[in-house]
Amino acid sequence: MANRRDFLKSAACAPATMLTAQANTAIANPETDLPTPDSILIKALPEHFDVDRSTINLENAYWGVMPRVTAAAYARNVVFVNQFNSMYARDAMPEHPMSAQFDQARSSVADLMRVQANEIAFARSGSEGLQSLIVNYRNLKPGDAVIYCDLDYDNMIGALKWLGDHRGIQVVHFTMPEPATTANILAAYDDVLKRTPKAKLLLLTHVSHRTGLVPPAREIISMARARGVDTILDSAHAIGCLNVTPDDLGADFMGWSMHKWLAAPLSLGAIYVRRSRLDAIDSSLGNPDYPLDDIRSRLPAGMTNLASQLTVPTAVAFYRAVGPAAKEAHLRLLRSLWVDPARGIDGLQILTPEDPARSCAITSFRLRGMHTEVDASRVQRRLLEKHRILTVVRTGIAGGPAIRVTPGLFTLPAELDALVTALRAEHNLLV
Repeated sequence: MANRRDFLKSAACAPATMLTAQANTAIANPETDLPTPDSILIKALPEHFDVDRSTINLENAYWGVMPRVTAAAYARNVVFVNQFNSMYARDAMPEHPMSAQFDQARSSVADLMRVQANEIAFARSGSEGLQSLIVNYRNLKPGDAVIYCDLDYDNMIGALKWLGDHRGIQVVHFTMPEPATTANILAAYDDVLKRTPKAKLLLLTHVSHRTGLVPPAREIISMARARGVDTILDSAHAIGCLNVTPDDLGADFMGWSMHKWLAAPLSLGAIYVRRSRLDAIDSSLGNPDYPLDDIRSRLPAGMTNLASQLTVPTAVAFYRAVGPAAKEAHLRLLRSLWVDPARGIDGLQILTPEDPARSCAITSFRLRGMHTEVDASRVQRRLLEKHRILTVVRTGIAGGPAIRVTPGLFTLPAELDALVTALRAEHNLLV
């Protein structure tokens, strides 16, 4: 039988299907081999990822590729959960108490966010968490209003419209100005709040999945609060990308995807509700698994991906090893490596502002003549088929569709140079 060290070494390079032969050596959440804070050099980041480089992947906003150490931990945890199944899930293993390990996972996120562990709960996705916050928000009565803009996420917009259809709530929509600046963003939110006196709830996207715009969240949340309006902050693309905490933002309600910028396994999201505001969110369908004073009752009951949750401390450890501030700075640098030279390309429009406070990793662009989704899809296909560069079309923007570009921590500067070369070659594709 392989000893524990041999198992850990093999898990670092073997897929889960190959680990089953060594399942009886699996240990859930081993404490060894975790990276220590600030131990990973930025220049060494690509070495920590096993990725296919036959195509240049600049669509890393869908989900974050797990670094090798996190993928290995997840593989171990899949084997462990599968091997011990209900023995583990029923807390029948004193050496591996499930409840204690899940508490450890929540605490690792809470420590990162500088909040209490009882203010954090895991969802099956960021969408599930945010939809639960929206539809279970209690301080609404028929005739009240909720507000969103065109850059908000479709699933969250759908939840607001559900409030309109099922609870008699007025759903108010406005358009983010283009080009966006701090001043005109704040003016747009001030305007919609002033002309919606019955507003009780505002949806605010922390980093837009459509364009990458980062609005001044703290100022908007404060502006809304002054008018008696609560804000649900969609931080799906912010946590793990921007170095922020709820207190930095003055936020009471947040939801995000753990599998995006924290690069945890898929099928994992989280919510934050400030402890003093828990009563503003109702339990989810009368969730019987937790008492009403437990934030976890605000999410649907049912089975979750246990292996994903067990892997959270490793994902957080890797994030800390890179360093929150260093990671944000590196993502900004990767963005600038293609955005700065691309701004000079004739007929190309960058949709995020030059102000570094209003953007981070995600950025979208349009080419001259890009008016429809068909146009945008033609550009996306040309980049992929001719230049082997993966991007994605984003629609729902009032000004028209765009192409989204998102580097990851494994992205090489040469790959961003290749994007600029491709854009120079294709800038007249639609004219």
